[in-house]
Parts: sequence; C-alpha cells; structure tokens
Amino acid sequence: MQTIDWSDFEKVELRVGTIIEVQEFPEARKPAYKLRIDFGDEIGIRKSSAQITDLYQAQELVGRQIVAVVNFPPKQIGPMRSECLVTGFHREDGAVVLARPDSDVPDGARLA
Repeated sequence: MQTIDWSDFEKVELRVGTIIEVQEFPEARKPAYKLRIDFGDEIGIRKSSAQITDLYQAQELVGRQIVAVVNFPPKQIGPMRSECLVTGFHREDGAVVLARPDSDVPDGARLA
C-alpha cells in the first residue's frame, strides 16, 4: 500500500449527496446507472455513472444519500459526461456496495 501525505488527502472533496434521478445506461460497457445527485446549494446537482446494478434497483436509489468525490475533472463515459465519482466497496463476488452515511446529513457535507 502506498502512503500519502495528509495534504494529499485534504485535496479530495468527499461529499454527501442525495440521488434524485436514476436512469438505465445501456451504452455503458459494464451494467451501470446514470445518476443525478444533489450536493446542496454550494455544489449543486452533478451527474455520474455507477456500476451498482448488481445490488440496487433504480427505484430504491432515489432519495438515498451517498458519498462521492466531487473535485475530479469531468470524465466522458460513453455518451455521458460524469461529473463526480460515487464511492463504494467491492465484495468478493465483484458487486459494489455503496459508501453512505448511516444517518441523514445535509447534502454537500464534507467527510470529516
């Protein structure tokens, strides 16, 4: 494992947002959803692609808070431009479990 300086970690903007819209993403190479996520007034709404179809149905994701990196540059993923990176953990079977707060916090809250 590579170590980083504290100053490196401070540069990463890990913020909480609420998923407000989920769409199928058939153009993706691996099964994925297109998400619209509300990060509050300071950051606003961002789009992302997330490969979380193994464990989550689209309708159950709306209204759920997640943790995402919001200060990476936008990345073109097929026909969509991803504006943040939704975080999660891989299980042994490869499925991704979302990283999320265990109780509600304000959208846009930064990881402490």
